[in-house]
Amino acid sequence: MYPDRVVSGMRPTGALHLGHYHGALKNWVRLQSELPCLFFVADWHALTTHYDDPSVIEHSTWEMVIDWLASGVDPSQSTLFIQSRIPEHAELHLLLSMATPLGWLERVPTYKDQQEKLADRDLATYGFLGYPLLQAADVLIYRASQVPVGDDQIPHIEMMREISRRFNHLYGKEKGFEEKAREAVRKLGGKRAKLYLELRTQFQEQGDDEALAQAKAMLDEAQNLSMIDRERLFGYLEGSRKLILTEPQALLTEASRLPGLDGAKMSKSYGNAIALREDADSVTRKIRTMPTDPARVRRADPGDPAKCPVWQFHLVYSDLAVREWADKGCRSAGIGCLECKQPVIDSILKEQQPMLERAQQYIDDPSLVRAIIADGCDTARKLAQDTMRDVREAMGLGY
Repeated sequence: MYPDRVVSGMRPTGALHLGHYHGALKNWVRLQSELPCLFFVADWHALTTHYDDPSVIEHSTWEMVIDWLASGVDPSQSTLFIQSRIPEHAELHLLLSMATPLGWLERVPTYKDQQEKLADRDLATYGFLGYPLLQAADVLIYRASQVPVGDDQIPHIEMMREISRRFNHLYGKEKGFEEKAREAVRKLGGKRAKLYLELRTQFQEQGDDEALAQAKAMLDEAQNLSMIDRERLFGYLEGSRKLILTEPQALLTEASRLPGLDGAKMSKSYGNAIALREDADSVTRKIRTMPTDPARVRRADPGDPAKCPVWQFHLVYSDLAVREWADKGCRSAGIGCLECKQPVIDSILKEQQPMLERAQQYIDDPSLVRAIIADGCDTARKLAQDTMRDVREAMGLGY
């Protein structure tokens, strides 16, 4: 019904590090050449945990965009924008909140989990509780078909789908919908109209998912339908009403295998991160002082790579030959820990070099970054406004 579209965002709460690159940005760079992508700075989301001291947000916003560009996110392929510059996000969030059961928000697994992890902050706010609903608005307002996430975010995508489904059920009550849908069926032409109705019956009476998929594919290929007729036929097909909001799918991304310098999750707040654009001397110093297998007290002591954080970096940065060399050398005490770390240092510096080069033009001329964001905001807002026209009309607010 609507074109495939990917939407994703990041909170600007500090410098991006190599964990962000391997966990998300590499995937963004790949996706932008496959599907239309919108990537946004989630500055309103940053306020859910930094509302009492938002001073970090503005600086981090522009630094984060430079990090994206340095990583290879291409503004000629992707739309980059700032969430708070698209006020329709807030409007849709408000309207969705009117019909979203409170229990749906309270049952999101990350709600209590984050409260426990961030126990030093007062998170007893609606902003924090409503975080997943604003997240849903961020995605649904662009009628995204896919959202790249890790396993821990799947409950959020499922809730987005439930919210969309509930909204369509409550407000997809187009006057004369059945009659208009049957009229749209006739526009398919004799053979296709007959097939559509047969497939609709198979799905609604027998639950035949293959029939549903076949009918949807047929509608996607129908060139003579207007967008509104296509909308009606998708709704009529599934026994629902007019589909105003889409139900996005989770696009599972491989979890980053890159831990922090101490083996725990890489995080700036844990003091175990390497920034995306960190200088070479600092990177070298951090890797050289990484903890290793405690069993290797002396140079001659053999070790176990599985117990050493450096080995996790080898799994990300080293080829098979280097990994075999490091594994054998560690277990036999044939190499020292500093020797083992050097290939990792070399690989990280090599990975960062093109990032530093791409970033430099934006550091030298910040107006380039502002222009990219301004263009992205214009594009994103037009899409958001299109959705909100339909939402307002469906809710009786289109006057």
